[in-house]
Amino acid sequence: MKVSLLISSLPTQNTTTRMRVWRSLKASGAATLRDGVYLLPIAHAEKFDPIANDVISEHGAAYVFYAESPVNLELKSIFSRKEEYDAFYKQLTELRDRQTKDEKKELLKQIRRLRKSINALVEIDYYPDETQAQVLNELALLELSIARLDEANEPNAIQAHIQVLDKVDYQNQLWATRKKPWIDRLASAWLIKTFIDSTPTFIWLDTPTDCPKEALGFDFDDARFSHINHWVTFEVLLYSFNLETPALKKIAEIVHYLDVGGIEPPEAIGIEKVIQGLRSQINNDDQLFELSNHIFDGLYANFSRE
Repeated sequence: MKVSLLISSLPTQNTTTRMRVWRSLKASGAATLRDGVYLLPIAHAEKFDPIANDVISEHGAAYVFYAESPVNLELKSIFSRKEEYDAFYKQLTELRDRQTKDEKKELLKQIRRLRKSINALVEIDYYPDETQAQVLNELALLELSIARLDEANEPNAIQAHIQVLDKVDYQNQLWATRKKPWIDRLASAWLIKTFIDSTPTFIWLDTPTDCPKEALGFDFDDARFSHINHWVTFEVLLYSFNLETPALKKIAEIVHYLDVGGIEPPEAIGIEKVIQGLRSQINNDDQLFELSNHIFDGLYANFSRE
């Protein structure tokens, strides 16, 4: 197996450059064989180029070589990220044990910071093993658990195949979901009204058991449309009615992140703060829905122009 080697040296007095180069090497995921000698898998060799250029620009010396890995060099061991994953797992465990409704806002901040750090580690984990899978699984479970703090009757995802439907068969329908809607319910109702049913009627339920038999329920257990596999209700509606335009898929990424966690889109936190503000001030669900529609209309218009 081929590898890439960087051999470099810097003037001893150049502390600032040394620190910058060290940070670049750390961010690249390079392994240190000895002081000034670093290793990367050949598939990621291009990461050495800007580092070598930086060293040379600061009057240092840098050489990049490509060679066959010595037979006695255990690459998986050299590039192992187990200790880093173990440290993240410990932090996740500590967060899991701290879960209370009063701490939800702070817990969300911390789990989101951890998500970014763990994603950065995954990017440089060139020989992933079961440790990575365990941490990512624990992260996903904890994100979902924290997101659901202080939210009643949140749906559990089922494993199923999503059937493609014809919106012609879903006109002038009664649609029902849980009261005090949050991001997935608000966005799903907007999607229904804007792209699926041209004349919908919405009702907001105290509990899912209040759902009328004639209504199309969404975003609760046993509803007609709810979480399936790793998708939230908005995504399930998107795929069910073949609405996968680039603009709507970008909105889906925001809804998914704010509802159950995952990769953070740039617009997500701003949208979260606006809808949280509306939700804290408005007790009438019809009014909340009407106002939130303008937010999603604006998002859709903006994404459609890009």
